[in-house]
Amino acid sequence: MKHQSVTPEFEAEMRDRLREKAFVEDTSPYLEEPRGRWSGQGLVIAPGTTQEVAFVLGRCAEANIPVVPYAGGTGLVGGQISADGAVPVVLSLARMNKVRAVYRDENVIEVDAGIILQDVQAEAEKVGRLFPLSLASEGSARIGGLLATNAGGLNVIRYGNARAQCLGLEVVLADGTIWNGMSRLRKDNTGYDLKDLIIGSEGTLGVITGASLRLMPRPAREATAMFVVPSPEAAVSLLARAGDLLGEAITAFELIHRQGFDFLDETGITYHAPFAQTPEWTVLTKIGLPEGQDPEAALTALFEAAEEDVLDGVIAQSVQQADDLWAIREQIPEGNRRIGSVSSHDISVPISAIPEFIKVAPAKLAEIDDFRINCFGHLGDGNLHYNVFPQPGKTRADHAHQRDAVKACVHDLAHAMGGSVSAEHGIGRLKVKDLETYGDPAKLAMMRAIKAALDPRGILNPGAVLRG
Repeated sequence: MKHQSVTPEFEAEMRDRLREKAFVEDTSPYLEEPRGRWSGQGLVIAPGTTQEVAFVLGRCAEANIPVVPYAGGTGLVGGQISADGAVPVVLSLARMNKVRAVYRDENVIEVDAGIILQDVQAEAEKVGRLFPLSLASEGSARIGGLLATNAGGLNVIRYGNARAQCLGLEVVLADGTIWNGMSRLRKDNTGYDLKDLIIGSEGTLGVITGASLRLMPRPAREATAMFVVPSPEAAVSLLARAGDLLGEAITAFELIHRQGFDFLDETGITYHAPFAQTPEWTVLTKIGLPEGQDPEAALTALFEAAEEDVLDGVIAQSVQQADDLWAIREQIPEGNRRIGSVSSHDISVPISAIPEFIKVAPAKLAEIDDFRINCFGHLGDGNLHYNVFPQPGKTRADHAHQRDAVKACVHDLAHAMGGSVSAEHGIGRLKVKDLETYGDPAKLAMMRAIKAALDPRGILNPGAVLRG
């Protein structure tokens, strides 16, 4: 069914029904994605309540006007941007940013979907709890978008993706119906798990307006270390050994190649170098332990037990030293941005296959051209950010004609090794073709059937995840 664009009459109706603060004067931030790859279109509306969201969706359904849900706008796969087709309503959750309730003894916090992740973390800290979802954009990413994309981040190895942090949802469906699934229950076996269906659907099945989130006990003591390893094989071996010694105490386990350090140097980003000479491969890890246990001693024991896998290491002796080590990891994406990638990839492969992937991929890419590769990411959950860059003296524009070939090379190899071409960023509009290329036919058929059942007019985020 062909969608209709927003009309002046429709906008007038919205302005008559909703408060003036629901309309954004400067819409440009809502119509540009972070990397500048797409420019969008649309009437931006920011409802203040779930009932207002329901009104907007109900009227859009009646008028057959598409809706693009918008959370923090930090996504990197174009899920928040509609560049062509009928002019949509861009539905911002920015005004729905309140904490609804905190149940400290239950380890639960209920929030509006538009609340910023960092604010949820702060609310948890106020009551001596931890909300463990953590990623670079936590100062601007909003809970609704994080759940809609099932975001990952640094702490997945211990706490899981966004899906694992959620107990219940409030969702407005395509026709304006409100589903009140804001459960605080850990056990509820009453039929299909609709919550998990909505999480990760990227706004194509419903608009998340509220969430009931799990809180965790705060580790009494934490420690950070950076270990020098001779190879990715040794890093995987170290991960296994760390699991044997430390169990679920491992909060993060990041693999970093020296190219990340080199890019920081090349682009003038300052950092505290932990070693006199930049190692080829390092592992950055953090652990958290309960009261009465010594995390620094635990990391020292790991260092001593892993002498075959570790060449050198630094264990942070203060909060500042730990922050300095993590600042290296957190600034690598900015170094990448300043260099300008030919093609960036958010992939996952089975953890034991990571060394083989890292070994084989450069030779395959060399058949296309001579590139620099910055390989880093969340080794603990098999997620690599495998990004391809021009050699010095060239720019990404020099390789624009090769971008598709580079992406296909990396994605083909990840798929062949039993991996995923989207580990944590979602599909959006950028990877729709990839999903069709690598996705299981039965899975795709099931997804299309679900989409048709919940959004028969196809008004919710058309063009994202599945083709219209």
